[in-house]
Amino acid sequence: MAIIRYQALKEALNRKPVVIVENEKRSALFGQNVFNDAAMRQYLTPDAFKAVKAAVDHGTKIDRKVADYIAMGMKEWALSKGVTHYTHWFQPLTGTTAEKHDAFFETNMDGTVIEKFGGSQLVQQEPDASSFPNGGIRNTFEARGYTAWDPTSPAFIFGTALCIPTVFVSYTGEALDYKTPLLRALHALDQSATEVAKFFDKNVRKVVPTLGWEQEYFLVDKALADARPDITLTGRTLLGHASAKGQQLEDHYFGSIPSRVLSYMRDLEVECMLLGIPVKTRHNEVAPNQFELAPIFEEVNLAVDHNSLLMDVMQKVAERHNFKVLLHEKPFAGVNGSGKHNNWSMATDTGVNLLSPGKTPMSNLQFLTFFINIIKAVHNYEELVRASIASASNDHRLGANEAPPAIISIFIGEQLTKVLKELEGVSDGKLSPEEKTELKLNVVGKIPDVMLDNTDRNRTSPFAFTGNKFEFRAVGSSANCANPMITLNTIMAKQLKDFKVEVDALVENSGMKKDDAIFNVLREYIKQTKDILFEGDGYSDEWAAEAKRRGLSNNKTTPAALKAKVSKQAHELFAEMGVMNHVEVEARYEIEVEEYVKKIQIEGRVLGDIARNHVIPTAIRYQNMLIENVKGLKSIFDDDYKKIGKEQISLIREISEHISAINSKVEEMTEERKKANNIEHAAERADAYCNHVKPIFETIRYHCDKLELLVDDEMWTLAKYRELLFTR
Repeated sequence: MAIIRYQALKEALNRKPVVIVENEKRSALFGQNVFNDAAMRQYLTPDAFKAVKAAVDHGTKIDRKVADYIAMGMKEWALSKGVTHYTHWFQPLTGTTAEKHDAFFETNMDGTVIEKFGGSQLVQQEPDASSFPNGGIRNTFEARGYTAWDPTSPAFIFGTALCIPTVFVSYTGEALDYKTPLLRALHALDQSATEVAKFFDKNVRKVVPTLGWEQEYFLVDKALADARPDITLTGRTLLGHASAKGQQLEDHYFGSIPSRVLSYMRDLEVECMLLGIPVKTRHNEVAPNQFELAPIFEEVNLAVDHNSLLMDVMQKVAERHNFKVLLHEKPFAGVNGSGKHNNWSMATDTGVNLLSPGKTPMSNLQFLTFFINIIKAVHNYEELVRASIASASNDHRLGANEAPPAIISIFIGEQLTKVLKELEGVSDGKLSPEEKTELKLNVVGKIPDVMLDNTDRNRTSPFAFTGNKFEFRAVGSSANCANPMITLNTIMAKQLKDFKVEVDALVENSGMKKDDAIFNVLREYIKQTKDILFEGDGYSDEWAAEAKRRGLSNNKTTPAALKAKVSKQAHELFAEMGVMNHVEVEARYEIEVEEYVKKIQIEGRVLGDIARNHVIPTAIRYQNMLIENVKGLKSIFDDDYKKIGKEQISLIREISEHISAINSKVEEMTEERKKANNIEHAAERADAYCNHVKPIFETIRYHCDKLELLVDDEMWTLAKYRELLFTR
């Protein structure tokens, strides 16, 4: 097996960058494989084009007859680009994407053949609903489910297939995917936010939430990754001693991008351009062989689709460059993990970013309204926000190496903190005529000015205001962005709905003028939400103690965090906002709990296999070499061998102790798994895996890593950290 490792290392060291030749400007490539407005104008009738635009802009239902014309145009466009198949592309609750390809090719009764694709194939398909995670919504024998076209996300070509973004629902109508509740949440926010935005501009007809994700990832040579069963099966290293050099010199961050990696990035960016994914930024991240790319902001639904598509594209492009992309949140112990920061804001159809302070945001009542309502929403639902980013893999990342802790708090910066204190200090809750003038005319008054990016960034904050958006830093790198976006947009929709009710009540019942009523409600929110605001070090023990005093949750593990998803508060929230019903909420909880159990279960099996079938046999072979060495010393030096072979004997004994510890701990872990598997209740089973199975991993790893340091390097079968992290 050691031969495999050295062969893999030899292959990796001999790799040459793939030459990428770009003959067109990126702007010319952008969207070539997307059925966008330009393609629709060319291939659709005017009426069909108007129908699609009305569906996108206003949610108007598309007539089935019109759908036939749209399908015809879409098919002709796809065929002109060499496409042979079509598929409904959806996002089931596996965390990945799904597709079933059908050929355009069909035969007629008379034996002639044609390319056929009609409105019925465009609008609806029928995958097997019971074969995907469904949380009990569908029994094994109840297979029927439906995918339905989402016209707000344009169709695209990937390979030789026309991919049509769709929702995925059961035969009985419950959502079985991420997209359906996300679209509902976005609709709810649009309704609530538009009503509040009309307080300031009667011309606002629509509010669109926007998202800019930052995708962090590791690149490892494919041959080296294939030499690690743990990477192959779990996406992370379950053991491995730290490299003598890691990230401690901070020399990788923003450094010169290695040539082979740069070739991969360029190839990936070209693919993204063709697919309409507006990637803009690329750079080295903090850990060795860790990188990041980020796009221009987009509407949330499209941004989520693009990120899901990107993760597929990243892996496929990596194969061409003999790389393996690791999207796990913590593939290597002791160095930075990977996140997917979700930068979220809201924009009106009149072109205003509702979270953009401008030059003097304290004179902007609209900005303050949306800014403070977000703080209130997160304050009210902080446990649900934490639950939205919970996963077995993200548990490894939270709380260290620039990843925020499990305690949800909001960072707004020193100047905005002063602003809120100033606003809170208005004694009677009413604005003076002078203050009203300042707010309306953007004249600088007694409250400090706030410029764009006026404050420092806090890397330990899970939810931070960064100038004209909120950055949700706690989202994990492998996550589907829809999960946190469903929660964030829903709680904001609920909060804005409640805010408008309170303002309207003050105006109608107390005779307050609108501006005074708005300010009065905001002032009360500022008083109520102080506990969620934190500007300091999120890693400190002092903050954990302070957060507990404030009543904030600190759910460090996924089983603990997920319980908030099925709380009475969560059920009432999602039902009131029309995002998910009781069955859908419970199903998602069941699925995520089961996913947690399965991931820990798989990791335990893989770790036991590697420990007993790789580490221990290698250690025994090396130990036997030492024993033979000691025997040889004895034959030469007779009684003096005890002195001469003292180090070898000590090493033999040390190896035996580690082997014994590994065996006993693997047996203990196996027994704990058996006990956990016999627990019928899913939540209790997850708790057992979390509290009784997973903790044994670290002990097994400790002894395996010690053996890695003791055993002859030429005999070690597994690619080491120094090879995985520094071979480019």
